[in-house]
Amino acid sequence: MQKKTDTASIPKGRLSRLGKLSSLAGRVAGNILAEGVSELAKGNRPKIKDLLLTPGNAMRVADQLAQMRGAAMKVGQMISMDAGDMLPAELTDLLARLRSDAKSMPENELISLLESQWGQDWKKQFIQFPLQPIAAASIGQVHKVITQDLKRLAIKIQYPGIKQSINSDVDNVATLIKMTGLLPKSLDIKPLLAEAKKQLHDEADYTLEGQYLDQYAAVIENDDAFIMPILDKEFSSGTVLAMSFIDGLPIEQLVNQSQETRDRVMSQLMRLFFKELFDFQLVQTDPNFANYQYDQETQKIVLLDFGATRTYTSQMAEGYRQLMQGASHHDKNQIRQAILDIGLIRQDLPEKVQQNITDLAYMACEPLYAESPYDFASSDLSSRLQTQGIQLGLEKEYAHTPSANAIFLHRKLGGLFLLAIKLKAKVDMQSLFTPYNRA
Repeated sequence: MQKKTDTASIPKGRLSRLGKLSSLAGRVAGNILAEGVSELAKGNRPKIKDLLLTPGNAMRVADQLAQMRGAAMKVGQMISMDAGDMLPAELTDLLARLRSDAKSMPENELISLLESQWGQDWKKQFIQFPLQPIAAASIGQVHKVITQDLKRLAIKIQYPGIKQSINSDVDNVATLIKMTGLLPKSLDIKPLLAEAKKQLHDEADYTLEGQYLDQYAAVIENDDAFIMPILDKEFSSGTVLAMSFIDGLPIEQLVNQSQETRDRVMSQLMRLFFKELFDFQLVQTDPNFANYQYDQETQKIVLLDFGATRTYTSQMAEGYRQLMQGASHHDKNQIRQAILDIGLIRQDLPEKVQQNITDLAYMACEPLYAESPYDFASSDLSSRLQTQGIQLGLEKEYAHTPSANAIFLHRKLGGLFLLAIKLKAKVDMQSLFTPYNRA
């Protein structure tokens, strides 16, 4: 069934986009003042962060960023995923809305864009091209079409002006988020912001994504558990990506399937993660559930969206293998050496901080050494990691941001954990890691 999306024209110029954020800040400030007067009249003395995070203000911020799309939306997603364990729950909830909220472009803008890509007579190449997209996200929207030669394609069309707005949007949104005063002062988000810009420029290069699609398909071709779309070069360019359309259920809908099906699907995805990191050194790092679907007829998992694919060195992959192996053997000395090699800690950090991060890494690997199969739904691992992460973020001695590759890998694994919890899956993680648990 086609997913209905709201439409909104995208502000394109740097000043118009900054104006949108400035206007938003003004409305939020006005709401804070009104709420504050109301609370004072009741005899209460409200805190500024409590006024800022009213449902009305949260809605304003999320809706405005969703309308701007692009970096304005993506930077909120990245901060919420990458630093979520060190942010207040209210800000995390606000930013989390941006993982799925987006508005599609108006039809007249879409038609104009397609004419510039394929010419005035572009419609003649298709039997069916609905102007309503089946999905809209931060960088572009997706249409399900049928060509004259009866090919069913999924065509991802990039929003106009997105590439040009990336750098200024990241800076503008970072300023807006800092205005909240909710980011811990010890949290240095500059490396995150620099990486957000680089990642967004890569994701906005659909030619590059097409290359990753082909590269990933080549390394996974003999794995019968998965199916991938095939790139269609005829209709693809730097801002339009065409590929074969594959039917499938959204992966989270499997929550209504049998325990056996949920366990099998989640086990295959965890197995794929190990293969990506240790065998391919090519990881699709976007944790969005929408990147996975399930083909009920073939019982295969459909893999989608390779814009956030990253390559990893054999050295970094080996560091993570050593980390996981150390955890599976309860060897914290091996874990500490591994996270030093990876760059998650530095030797000049205080001993207490190094030990805390080692303990956190050991805890994160709990599915590898706890009773197997690991029951993700009944585990409180996520809340324990969040508690430890917040405590770590409050330590003044810890002012260290890991490499971007490490952050994106953790982001992907965190997404898989969340999906396993959503599906209430039980996964034999120990057996899945066994091929890599060698001396």
